[in-house]
Amino acid sequence: MDFCSIASGSSGNCIFLGTDHASILIDAGISGKRVTEGLRRLERKPDEVDAILITHEHADHISGLGVLARRYGIPVYATPGTIREIKKTASLGKIDASLFHEIHADEPFSICGAQIQPFTVSHDAAEPVAYRICCGEKSAAVATDLGYYDEYTVEHLKGLDAVLVESNHDVGMLQTGSYPYYLKQRILGSRGHLSNENAGRLLGEILHDGLKAVMLGHLSRENNYEALAFSTVCAEITKGDNPYKAEDFPIQIAKRDVVSPPVAV
Repeated sequence: MDFCSIASGSSGNCIFLGTDHASILIDAGISGKRVTEGLRRLERKPDEVDAILITHEHADHISGLGVLARRYGIPVYATPGTIREIKKTASLGKIDASLFHEIHADEPFSICGAQIQPFTVSHDAAEPVAYRICCGEKSAAVATDLGYYDEYTVEHLKGLDAVLVESNHDVGMLQTGSYPYYLKQRILGSRGHLSNENAGRLLGEILHDGLKAVMLGHLSRENNYEALAFSTVCAEITKGDNPYKAEDFPIQIAKRDVVSPPVAV
């Protein structure tokens, strides 16, 4: 199983997961051109993508969806609420209704031998989910755009080989930054985004000896930066109530404008 971030950040998100039999995108929040270029760097062809799994309908997760779905006929998997909102998004253009496939949180489904487990996250969208993907004994998950995590979240992220977790903002930067008050409250709220500190605490609950790769994703351009996210997450892991230190695991930042080195798990 190959796991790679084509782009991740507040300006656009697209994650690739590939097996011997499947090519899957999680979100398509960057241009179709950038997705295509990213796939080619991974030596994958866009017309061989088997599915696009959409987490929710915000622009930084769907802006390239219309182009990709129309050009390559790629099936789109999302919850009913998310599909409803996608169809209302005029900027995407018309997407053939036959390409949409409804999925539901906590109801696993299969794509070309890969088992997909969608699970609910708390975010200010119609019906958002995160995804855990298993192929044989290997598994990876993408969990972004969640205002908080709980035991339900933790259970869905245990026992993974690779994980991308949101590390969206530094609380101090956000509170003292230029965002209007309502937007600060939205981001900090229970349906907003996960801070660096909470990302580290969440990771502290799911670390295990078999975890081969950790990516920190969906960093805010205005309220975070890579070195700060990395150091804060590492500090939370190391001081947390777990038997590990941050240096026990390969932790990398999923960049907004650069395809991350693919991780083989």
